[in-house]
Amino acid sequence: MTQIHPTAIVDPQAELAPDVEVGPYTVIGPNVQIGAGSRIGAHTVIEGHTTIGSGNRIGHYAALGGDPQDMKYRGEPTRLTIGDRNTIREFTTIHTGTVQDEGVTSIGDDNWIMAYVHIAHDCRVGNHTVFSSNAQIAGHVTVGDWAIMGGMSGVHQFVRIGEHAMLGGASALVQDLPPFVIAASDKGGNKAAPHGVNVEGLRRRGFSAEQIAALRTAYRQLYKTGLSFDDAKAAIAADIATLNDATATAPVQRFLDFVAASTRGIVR
Repeated sequence: MTQIHPTAIVDPQAELAPDVEVGPYTVIGPNVQIGAGSRIGAHTVIEGHTTIGSGNRIGHYAALGGDPQDMKYRGEPTRLTIGDRNTIREFTTIHTGTVQDEGVTSIGDDNWIMAYVHIAHDCRVGNHTVFSSNAQIAGHVTVGDWAIMGGMSGVHQFVRIGEHAMLGGASALVQDLPPFVIAASDKGGNKAAPHGVNVEGLRRRGFSAEQIAALRTAYRQLYKTGLSFDDAKAAIAADIATLNDATATAPVQRFLDFVAASTRGIVR
């Protein structure tokens, strides 16, 4: 049986699974769908064309599905989709998309989104990510699986963050962050700079010593040899051809593909 606090306001057209819990003073709009086993805290607003999957935990005072903070927005029925088993803590804001993009902001599964996080319009967040408190990403940002955003970090619009990457706290990211790489602010300012491969994170997630070694070699080609961007990409491709371990090839190929597809440039 759905457990809706008597002070909550749930539009009759909203579609809530039978066991959804809704806390006091929460407001849920007519175009909202919420899946089984999800719990919504007190004083939260869920509006817009928003679909939330099963097993989510949404904290107090969150604001989900609001209009995009884009001056070009004219009330189009854009969407927010949130997958399963996400934790979204208090005062988080996630907005719907815009028609200038694909019209949808999407959050995958099993993400850990801490307090005061902002995820802007048209962002695409993968699975198993961590957003530490006060991390803020602007519109059209892509965040790959298992990426970690440090507290009070900020990401420029249209930036891509690769899988298993890590952005340090209080860092400003204005260019793409390749997968498997750590970036953090330097002493001279808050703009993020590369600081090696996310070795500890990869070990925790079961990457082999051979895979990590191959990624470190690719990182050195890109960041430590003094090669031009194009020459570094060619050197990484040549290294891939020499790898005998097929399991080590795949992560390095994903690293190279991400770097080669960058239009904003990468953190260097």
